[in-house]
Amino acid sequence: MADSPVELPGRLAILPFRNKVLLPGAIVRIRCTNPSSVKLVEQELWQKEEKGLIGVLPVRDLEAGAVGSLLSPGVGSDSGEGSSKAGVSPVETSKQDTKNGKEPIHWHSKGVAARALHLSRGVEKPSGRVTYIVVLEGLCRFSVQELSTRGSYHVARVSRLDMTKTELEQAEQDPDLIALSRQFKATAMELISVLEQKTVSRTKVLLDTVPVYRLADIFVASFEISFEEQLSMLDSVDLKVRLSKATELVDRHLQSILVAEKITQKVEGQLSKSQKEFLLRQQMRAIKEELGDNDDDEDDVVALERKMQNAGMPANIWKHAQRELRRLRKMQPQQPGYSSSRAYLELLADLPWQKVSEERELDLRAAKESLDWDHYGLTKVKQRIIEYLAVRKLKPDARGPVLCFVGPPGVGKTSLASSIAKALNRKFIRISLGGVKDEADIRGHRRTYIGSMPGRLIDGLKRVSVSNPVMLLDEIDKTGSDVRGDPASALLEVLDPEQNKTFNDHYLNVPFDLSKVIFVATANRMQPIPPPLLDRMEVIELPGYTPEEKLKIAMKHLIPRVLEQHGLSSAYLQIPEAMVKLIIERYTREAGVRNLERNLAALARAAAVKVAEQANTLRLGKEIQPITTTLLDSRLADGGEVEMEVIPMGHDISNTYENPSPMIVDEAMLEKVLGPPRFDDREAADRVASPGVSVGLVWTSFGGEVQFVEATAMVGKGDLHLTGQLGDVIKESAQLALTWVRARAADLNLSPTSDINLLESRDIHIHFPAGAVPKDGPSAGVTLVTSLVSLFSNRKVRADTAMTGEMTLRGLVLPVGGVKDKVLAAHRYGIKRVILPERNLKDLTEVPSPILSGMEILLVKRIEEVLDHAFEDGCPLRLRSKL
Repeated sequence: MADSPVELPGRLAILPFRNKVLLPGAIVRIRCTNPSSVKLVEQELWQKEEKGLIGVLPVRDLEAGAVGSLLSPGVGSDSGEGSSKAGVSPVETSKQDTKNGKEPIHWHSKGVAARALHLSRGVEKPSGRVTYIVVLEGLCRFSVQELSTRGSYHVARVSRLDMTKTELEQAEQDPDLIALSRQFKATAMELISVLEQKTVSRTKVLLDTVPVYRLADIFVASFEISFEEQLSMLDSVDLKVRLSKATELVDRHLQSILVAEKITQKVEGQLSKSQKEFLLRQQMRAIKEELGDNDDDEDDVVALERKMQNAGMPANIWKHAQRELRRLRKMQPQQPGYSSSRAYLELLADLPWQKVSEERELDLRAAKESLDWDHYGLTKVKQRIIEYLAVRKLKPDARGPVLCFVGPPGVGKTSLASSIAKALNRKFIRISLGGVKDEADIRGHRRTYIGSMPGRLIDGLKRVSVSNPVMLLDEIDKTGSDVRGDPASALLEVLDPEQNKTFNDHYLNVPFDLSKVIFVATANRMQPIPPPLLDRMEVIELPGYTPEEKLKIAMKHLIPRVLEQHGLSSAYLQIPEAMVKLIIERYTREAGVRNLERNLAALARAAAVKVAEQANTLRLGKEIQPITTTLLDSRLADGGEVEMEVIPMGHDISNTYENPSPMIVDEAMLEKVLGPPRFDDREAADRVASPGVSVGLVWTSFGGEVQFVEATAMVGKGDLHLTGQLGDVIKESAQLALTWVRARAADLNLSPTSDINLLESRDIHIHFPAGAVPKDGPSAGVTLVTSLVSLFSNRKVRADTAMTGEMTLRGLVLPVGGVKDKVLAAHRYGIKRVILPERNLKDLTEVPSPILSGMEILLVKRIEEVLDHAFEDGCPLRLRSKL
């Protein structure tokens, strides 16, 4: 039963194994790449004819990255042998991370002497590094008495730990040892019988031919056990202790295999032919049952239920959610409706039923300062917000208003809504309604449809996780309608304070309270908004900015923002106030400030090019030395590895472009960057230089605009031709104007007598320039009359006068809308006199005082007064009677 003990020399070369143990009788295949290990193999094994013994000593590595990694069987072996032999455990020794030998190595006090069964040498390309592949067999245990170095590797003075032949023969007669041996062999036989179909049959031969004390090491070496257990097995010099530990480990391995087979049999018994694709999930469930690991924390459904309990749902909604949850528990995860039902319950759990933003104590002065800091002007809007805050301070549970900001693009409607949220310390969410044609975008899809989802409002509340945000409904005037429904009609419930506290989303299918939300809508025009929807909102008009307001906005907000966006500062670019004023007057004519910001950005880009071109002048600070590449080049030439280390530096080199003087924008730079001026004050004078042209004022979705009306006569049959993409209302206004002029031709000194036809043998053509822009509305009536009178009387209209107003067949001038925008447009064009209907006097209170002080506002009741103001010397009437 006993075998011949190995003769162990007094000193052995030591090969370290990181976090791995070689036991006697085990065989490992290693690949040596570390220079010290290569040197050891070369001197102790490769260069000797008779291969001696080396010592394999475990090394404890505190870093996971230095642990030797396992390879698949046969990998790294030149002999082509796999690891089918009992006790073979392929291991790859990793590189030591020691630097210059300074890093401490945690050697174990016991090791195993090993002999080389196979040895092969290789050379890596293109580095030329030599590597060895060694197959080692563990022979016997030893104890390290003294550890020293020989060149680059270690040598140890060792003493044998295993028993001698005589001691083994005596120990084998011990009854306790005999009993332990029988118990170990019985357990091993049971393990072999379980694994008979999975392992080679010759494993049974080992039980009869190999001594039991060596058999214990061989069996344990074939299992996947922890490093600590491997060390414990190595330290078990006593045969009884070794057999006891080996029996325990083999039995544990056997039990794990039996449990795995039991789980497999249980799962296979539960599966039907149509459920085979769910094998992995059933196995996981069976594993949890065997381990007793069925804790609520690991159960997703229980976690979802707990999340729903913490959501703060109302009682009626909680009952509905519980019914859905019970239905979900009865479903298999693979059923088609499982994912949709789970997504629905997760939505219920994620919605902010009770969670609100914590509002700080309302400070009206601080809120007003915040609004003033974010926006210049907009007094009416700011006052409305302050009023709401004052009401909230007196009545905390007051309903949120539904505001609708109407105005041209670029006046700050969207950003103003964000400022409201900031002033109220609430979360902000923006929902764009431009181009939305499906009612489901507002109310959600019904859950019966595949791919159904909640509406944008519920989804937005889920994202912000509070029930009282400021919600912006952007571009509410640009919703459409088709066969899928009308979103504007769906918004009626959302924006009605009496109804939105029980808002019913089709997907959610339970009422949700929207009364805490502050809704802010934006629109360019009120006309496309349905009247019932408009009735639910408090409309606040935001007309265009005056040039003075634009100048303030540019200096306070736009220029700092543009400089920051382009990586500049006032040290690189300065735009004087006078140049900003020139940009406003000569390069932009808009109600908002977007084109103004684009022109400022163009100047910033030009400055950025100048600054970037100075990159070659990057200066080095006094503390920074130029980097030399001598060492780097030499290391690369030697094929070595280059390591880089980040060293904190105490100096800032982030912005080291030399800038002797800032770039100051002047008129020459304006023309160079922005081109020649696009507008000037002489445009109106040039356009009305000939009779038949008058200047009108119109309102568009982009604000007020100046509209020229041109009329000319030609030989014809008395027809009226109209061009310029005109709507029906403006066409009727042109026909009405021509009728009134023909009826009053004698009174206006356009014909000698009233029985003479003005259109005798001639046609009239009226054109509204900018033919690609659609035009409509009644406010061009007085402008058309003035143009026709100018044409027939061959007199020019004053270039500094513009007009607006609807006319009747009897010559009355009726009021129109958009007065402030129209007056601002006239001011932008440099027009000094504006003719308005007398009944629009009340609208002038909205026009800023600086604008009114620089213009002459002429209020009229009848067309005759318009003509009297429109011509240089007035328009004397032959008869002063009024029809």
